[in-house]
Amino acid sequence: MRNFFRRVILLSLPLACACELPEPDPRTVTVAGTTFPDTTGERHWLTFRDRLDAATAGEVPLNLLIYGQLGSEDQLVSGLRRGRVQFANLSAMAVSTVVPEMALLYAPFLFDNPAEADFVYDRYLTPVYRELLAEKGLQLISWYEIGFVQVYGQEPLLTPADVAGRRFRVGAGPAARLFAGAIGADVIPLGFADVVPALQTGLVAAGENAVSLYARTGIAAEAPHLTLTDHGFGVSAIVASKAWFDSLTPAQQSAVLAAWPSAPETRAEVRAESAADLANSAALGFTVHRLSVAQRDAWRQATRDVTDRLIETIGGRSREIHTLVQTARREYANAITADSFNAANR
Repeated sequence: MRNFFRRVILLSLPLACACELPEPDPRTVTVAGTTFPDTTGERHWLTFRDRLDAATAGEVPLNLLIYGQLGSEDQLVSGLRRGRVQFANLSAMAVSTVVPEMALLYAPFLFDNPAEADFVYDRYLTPVYRELLAEKGLQLISWYEIGFVQVYGQEPLLTPADVAGRRFRVGAGPAARLFAGAIGADVIPLGFADVVPALQTGLVAAGENAVSLYARTGIAAEAPHLTLTDHGFGVSAIVASKAWFDSLTPAQQSAVLAAWPSAPETRAEVRAESAADLANSAALGFTVHRLSVAQRDAWRQATRDVTDRLIETIGGRSREIHTLVQTARREYANAITADSFNAANR
């Protein structure tokens, strides 16, 4: 009998211990993303975690679910709005399901070069989109550049005529659909996770994305021809649930904002990574096609009506924002001209 009770006591110990496990820390912040290991994007997330932990002495603990564990970007948007996710990196296309005007940022040939885009975002677009996001319960923390969007294919695609009739993968949002339709492609909407299998099975033969989301994600191996069209400027938004952000103390809010790497910092690193991937394209298994002036103009001409159609589709404040962008671009051009003149006459 004594041995029987001893066995009962021993068997009950794990149950007692399980009941006494500490409760999860209610302060834990769920951070979501869809980055890949050993990339600049992953490094930025880890830097954010380490900086915030040091600045707050662990007062704002993070649970990093940054490798797609919580599903697609659409699911992350839903998680933010339902309070299940507090902090995330979302493409402008994903956020456009909540703030339609975000889709305008992917209008074809909206910017001519990265410096021009930086000028417009920093001086004009940030206040407007911070306001629009706040109206939908999201706090804009920072912009996160993806890079100029290019066209990829299983064969060289140097002009819109080369794409006509091909099964062309597009992501979420009207900008990609309108662009692909304008160049005569057979438009196939697919989530990012489905791109590689679709290329392998022949469901699609081409698509578009930035170098950072093409070279090392498996796409290049299946569609090894990359044409540098530079037709769109890819950007993500680092956002937080506004309800969560507003619940932080002022000191904690400042720490969160300071912990995320600055826009100039992330831009420089993403651009450097993309340039390195292009330079090492042979080793990575893809061929880079650089366009002549005439070839690039063919892409511009084929998609010249897309922006107006996009604005009509989006509605809201999209036309106002587009006008703002054009004003900012003129200001940038004037500033460059003045700087060049001053430099030449020193």
